[in-house]
Amino acid sequence: MDAIMCAMMNGCQWQLRHDTVSLEKLHSYLRECERQDHRSFYATPEENQTLIPPAWRRDGNLLSWNSPMESPHSENNTARARLYEINKPSGAPTLILLHSLMSANDFGYRRIAERFNKKGWNVVFPHLPYHYTRRAKGYWNGALTITSDLIRNAENLRQSVIELRQIMAWARQRGSTRIALLATSYGAWVASLSLSLEVTDFTILLQPVADVRHATFKSPASSMMSALLLRNKIYPDLIARHAHLSSPTQVTPLTAPRRITIIGGRYDRLSPSESLKSLCEIWGGAHYREVPQGHFGYCAMRCALEESDYYLSHPPTYQN
Repeated sequence: MDAIMCAMMNGCQWQLRHDTVSLEKLHSYLRECERQDHRSFYATPEENQTLIPPAWRRDGNLLSWNSPMESPHSENNTARARLYEINKPSGAPTLILLHSLMSANDFGYRRIAERFNKKGWNVVFPHLPYHYTRRAKGYWNGALTITSDLIRNAENLRQSVIELRQIMAWARQRGSTRIALLATSYGAWVASLSLSLEVTDFTILLQPVADVRHATFKSPASSMMSALLLRNKIYPDLIARHAHLSSPTQVTPLTAPRRITIIGGRYDRLSPSESLKSLCEIWGGAHYREVPQGHFGYCAMRCALEESDYYLSHPPTYQN
């Protein structure tokens, strides 16, 4: 499964090869980013008056609002999230499910939402940039999220984190005092970067990107992207200038380490287990669980649901 998915991702990279960022543009962007810290880069409109404040709309179980950041593709400028609510949603705890890169089917996520609904939790399923209802016309689902245009990648990541923070604020306004994150792959990368800005009841990350340099230049899913970047004289050391904003190893979670679980795949070459174990240590002893699969598979989610059952039955004491 890993080989098939990696081939598809590299194929998308080849189709988008003309989008490869130039060395000059990247240098200019990185100079701007070096002046920002994690909080300012991922600030919400309430914290950064230059961003567009949300105008919330609801159509049945679809929540939508104007994204705080505008992209060149109009389809991506409206943020959306699918709601799976219990009979009396106000004040109930909320789980936010974050999907993987190029996820095109939400069947499995709907089953997970049903599982949590039975336990009294509302579930929110955001459509991350360029996915599902936000897919740009003429492109595969999620194809524009991670490409050899590193500037767009960084801005997509920024957009994702800010929108996640907005969803958490929306849930709190409805009375949710317990908010948890269950996130996979790219979604887990997004979730990990939000943890220094938002407190969660618990967070479970399935194979997040912990080593951005590896994900960009050494992952089997990025071999085409790596070749395109190297052709433009963009080398691994250069992206280290953005690590203070994009690397989970550079943040300190507000959630207690004992309420964070990171799940790795024994045969995962996209998010190597060594990088995830190291992340757990950097985060002060977050739990690490390993399953016998590559990056793509079902063992990790089964493990995640087991972990969630424990957290649900053991509410936090809010003490480190």
